[in-house]
Amino acid sequence: MAQNSPEGVRRDGAGDVRRDRPRRARREGGVDAGEPAEIGRRVSRLRAERGLTQKQLAEPAYTPAYISTLESGKARPSEAALRHLAERLGVSHEELATGRPAELAAGLRLRLTDARLALASGAPEDAAALFEALHEEAVRHALAPEQAAALLGLGDCLLESGALAGARDCFASVERLLADEPLPRRVPAIRGRATAHLLTGELRYACYLLETALDELNASGLHDPEALLLLYTASIAPYMDMGAHVRAAHAAELALALAPSVSDPALIAGMHRGVARTLIAEGRIAEADASLAKAQELYRQLQIRTELAHCHWMRGYVHAQHGNLEHAESELRTARSILAAKRAALFTEQVEVELADVLRRRGRPGEAEALLRPLLAARTAEAPGDDLAKDGAEDGTDRTGALGAARGAVHAGGAHRLLGLIAEERGDTEAAEEHYCAALSLLERSSAAGDLADLCRLLGDLLRRTGRVEAAMDAYRTGLGHRAAPGTTTLGPAPATPPFRPPRVPGAL
Repeated sequence: MAQNSPEGVRRDGAGDVRRDRPRRARREGGVDAGEPAEIGRRVSRLRAERGLTQKQLAEPAYTPAYISTLESGKARPSEAALRHLAERLGVSHEELATGRPAELAAGLRLRLTDARLALASGAPEDAAALFEALHEEAVRHALAPEQAAALLGLGDCLLESGALAGARDCFASVERLLADEPLPRRVPAIRGRATAHLLTGELRYACYLLETALDELNASGLHDPEALLLLYTASIAPYMDMGAHVRAAHAAELALALAPSVSDPALIAGMHRGVARTLIAEGRIAEADASLAKAQELYRQLQIRTELAHCHWMRGYVHAQHGNLEHAESELRTARSILAAKRAALFTEQVEVELADVLRRRGRPGEAEALLRPLLAARTAEAPGDDLAKDGAEDGTDRTGALGAARGAVHAGGAHRLLGLIAEERGDTEAAEEHYCAALSLLERSSAAGDLADLCRLLGDLLRRTGRVEAAMDAYRTGLGHRAAPGTTTLGPAPATPPFRPPRVPGAL
């Protein structure tokens, strides 16, 4: 399965993904299925199969000569004629007009649901194979909504496996397929593309995508609660990583207020998980844990194992922030185990960075370093476009990439920061400085303000202790610059609030 070029997607010379607008009718033998000649052949074939004469097919509304003209492809039947012929031939209007069986789209949608279940409970590459096959079938029959659904699922598979460029391509293709549809139909793809940029480390662009969609939704009167909830929830993570805590808290408040209008339990669970991040930042640990417990229970009921692992991951983070390192290690190991079994490579690596932090704080720096170094080392892979099925390692995870500037930049910076701390604790100041500088480069590129400020303090302290006072002052100034205006960003005005304010609910921020 090609990661970056799903069937029907082509690349231009610059590497961008292009998708030609889907044809309205399916191609059969090089002839448009909606052309008069093809319709005529279908009418003739179906009439012969049913043993009808042209006269019997024509009566009472039309003449045998008209049927003969249609069957020869010399005239396009009117809508009324198509419906008359379909009724006489015992087929649906759609099948006669396009050659597409009426039950085809329904069958594809059922199989797309099965592929979604496979992604929720199994390995992403297994589900990806299902989505690719369904996409190819939808392309053959020119079923644009089903094409979009299959590409959306494939994009989610690639996100989970860590193939971020391929995921972005899939989501962008979905947006193009649905370009003429109302914006709420495109929101899942926009959210997917923003998530891919977030995982790459492009926090500012992720915010831009989400805020632009929110502004357009709120300005156009398309007040779709599910679309709004998905966008507000997705915006919390990049806001938090950028230090834009005010915007994150506002997005969480709006998400909570929208929740009573939403029936999808997966969206509600995601909202609870996102809101927990803002509660943690405000020191409301018990409320954050309660929010995570709600999300965890919903994901357990839905059997969405990756998201369940994320809940264990965040609860581990909560325990670590509260100093309960034993429970933090237990939760993070549970998350890691689930994600490794799912072969969700990038998420597994990110959890391992946070687990290494806990191990170091528990006085086990050797274990922490052994966990971190492989995450930053370049790994052998055949080529960027190799099939996911070829990428598995012995432990069942996709190990084709390493954390770095284009893949998990924030956690790559965190890994270098931890290795710097470990080196400094054993007295190797040269290695510590190298790791701090590597982390600084990664975090500056991703605009992770809070992590940058902490790192600049560590680097400044190290430089000061080694007698380089001026360099230390520069490092401190850089850190202060990232903390000068807490809760703000340089993104410009915050996205518009919905014209109608959902009612405030108990527990809202």
